[in-house]
Amino acid sequence: MAAGLRADLVLEGGGVKGTALVGAVEALAEAGYGFPRVAGTSAGAIVGALVAAGTAPTRLREVMGELDYRRFATRRGLTRVPVVGPLGAVVRHGGIHRGDELVRWLGALLADQGIETFGDLRVDDPGSDVPPDQRYRLVVVAADVSRNRLVRLPWDYREQFGRDPDRQRVVDAVRASMAIPFFYRPIKLAHRGGGKATLVDGGLLSNFPVALFDRTDAQRPRWPTFGVKLSEREPAGMAPSPVRGPLALSGALLATMLGAHDARHLDDPDVLARTLFVDTSGVSSLDFDLSRADAEDLRQRGHEAAGRFLDRWDHEAYLATHRPAAAGESTGEADAPG
Repeated sequence: MAAGLRADLVLEGGGVKGTALVGAVEALAEAGYGFPRVAGTSAGAIVGALVAAGTAPTRLREVMGELDYRRFATRRGLTRVPVVGPLGAVVRHGGIHRGDELVRWLGALLADQGIETFGDLRVDDPGSDVPPDQRYRLVVVAADVSRNRLVRLPWDYREQFGRDPDRQRVVDAVRASMAIPFFYRPIKLAHRGGGKATLVDGGLLSNFPVALFDRTDAQRPRWPTFGVKLSEREPAGMAPSPVRGPLALSGALLATMLGAHDARHLDDPDVLARTLFVDTSGVSSLDFDLSRADAEDLRQRGHEAAGRFLDRWDHEAYLATHRPAAAGESTGEADAPG
């Protein structure tokens, strides 16, 4: 495949399963793709931030391959009494873990690329239909549970929180997006209209917003958006999994909340045509004891899934089927990405 290809990316969240995203990104880059814009939720926001910052795929593979996920599950300041400590943290702070270690780790990696704030990720794209406050290489998805609204950072910083998006730290937005309910403590932000907004894992409202970069003016997209989803497409007639006991029920409830909003979109032919499905079965999102061998297996699954996707991908055929009004138009540089 020729070099110089481009595609926007939308990366699903999935905790430690996010290692599979690295393999997918690596395979796409090997096929010649660059990524003008990236959106992500939770683990997808972590990988997306590194990709948007310009981290080379080989470096991304190295960083994630050496990562010890247990460092992100620290419980500093909690009582040592079993159950009481975690339960007390949930009652007092809304989550067990502070997430400080992730902020330090990711902040250092972004700094290596010269990235600190969203202003460092601004793009100049005068041919686009994107408003000025949305011209960034990265979009991080979080959920504002105080108002039941999806939050797209940095897009919504000014309107919803009265903040200059260029001055907000990238790592703070990512930290908000990966605040898995009851596990990581939510992030509080003063709302522009008064009161405090409570931000948690964006998967509660949309773990896979694949249409985020679609343009709205009916013009032909200059390049496609590829979504990377951390599960196989559910086969027809799939049998339900048994749920036994309160702990299993709690986990099933959380998984349902994180996936229900996007599930109905996966039967949309347009979504299916541009979605890369990675089989991450057998791995829990919160398995912080994941071995390096298992992490490498996830990366390989992502790499192989991307290869299968590219074998069938045809941009012109996609346009003819899903963007028929635009299929015959010019692909000149005045056009903007989808």
